[in-house]
Amino acid sequence: MSAIQPKILTWARETAGLSLDDAARALGFTDAHGRTAAQRLKALELGEDQPTRPVLLMMAKTYHRPLLVFYLAEPPRTGDRGQDFRTLPGSEQFNPELDALVRDIKARQGLIRSVLEDDKAEPPEFVNSATIELPAPRLAARMTERLSFSLAAYRATRTADEPFTYLRGTIEASGVYVLLLGNLGSHHTNIPVETFRGFALADNIAPFIVINDQDARAAWSFTAVHELAHLWLGQTGISGQDSENKIERYCNDVAGEFFLPGSEVRQLAPVLNLSFAATAEQIAQFAQTYRVSRAMVAYKLYRAGMIGKPMWAALDQRFKEEYLQYKQREAEKNKNTEGGPNYYVVRRHRVGHALLRLVRRALDEGTITYTKASRVLGVKPRSVEPLLSTRGTR
Repeated sequence: MSAIQPKILTWARETAGLSLDDAARALGFTDAHGRTAAQRLKALELGEDQPTRPVLLMMAKTYHRPLLVFYLAEPPRTGDRGQDFRTLPGSEQFNPELDALVRDIKARQGLIRSVLEDDKAEPPEFVNSATIELPAPRLAARMTERLSFSLAAYRATRTADEPFTYLRGTIEASGVYVLLLGNLGSHHTNIPVETFRGFALADNIAPFIVINDQDARAAWSFTAVHELAHLWLGQTGISGQDSENKIERYCNDVAGEFFLPGSEVRQLAPVLNLSFAATAEQIAQFAQTYRVSRAMVAYKLYRAGMIGKPMWAALDQRFKEEYLQYKQREAEKNKNTEGGPNYYVVRRHRVGHALLRLVRRALDEGTITYTKASRVLGVKPRSVEPLLSTRGTR
């Protein structure tokens, strides 16, 4: 087997966002033979030493790269993410886990696209059918009609999970695959919401929406419609929490109108002269009634000119802090709880019924192998059948 090119090792470490010291510790290197752990790693990156296979395997795991990458002659180009709508100028944009997740999603999409092309499936006609010159309320109305989405049915749901489940079903029925993914398969690689909230792949045959499931469940629906708006605009890219970006602001406005028309949000006008705490409480009650997040209501009030930017920012910060406190309480409670959701139930929820049904049909028709099916579903080949045999996938 050919020798490892030192520049590949440096590239893999740097694109993983690790310093020499941090990488050496993560790889399990120790001080030995008069050299520090960092110096031992540096010797590998300078070509003075050659990495053993166990070291390469650990690097692949630590740097989130396939093992074969380390045998390339040149570092590969960074995967095309499309447009990056996430951050303000000067902010840190690169995240190795996100980069790895995007590559994984695009690989899955390529496999699905080939299956759909073989099936001569009818492509979704709405991808790349709108521009931001179209007023946000009009695009929201078009999307509502195309999805056969009923706001009344959405609000009539009873449990915390039902609103998103209903919305996801209407989006997937339109030909879009909706995935819930916020890590690389382990909680050790969780990607924070501050890094990305959603991702849209505006393919004309197999469009994908990815939602960061580390976010609050109440925010998933808004993100789904926000990313759907990106698909209507024909834009592939990463979304975050940057409401100053022109396109992000437009997609936020579309999602806001989709769930909460301006005429309804104006009902809150009488409470806006109350104290900050009382206003936050009224927004929380309103959000619960209308099946939207508190942050979305605050944003709508800001965009409608009913509150100023400082008030909106303060409310948004409060709701974020309260959500983090809630997550911490839940984590503490779950520490002492035995068991948890069934593995296959969790996986099915992440990939969605549309993808499960497509893979099941493709396997039955012999147009996809179990190896490719496992790649699409994000599981090992031996787990494909147990996952697909779960009730409700056919």
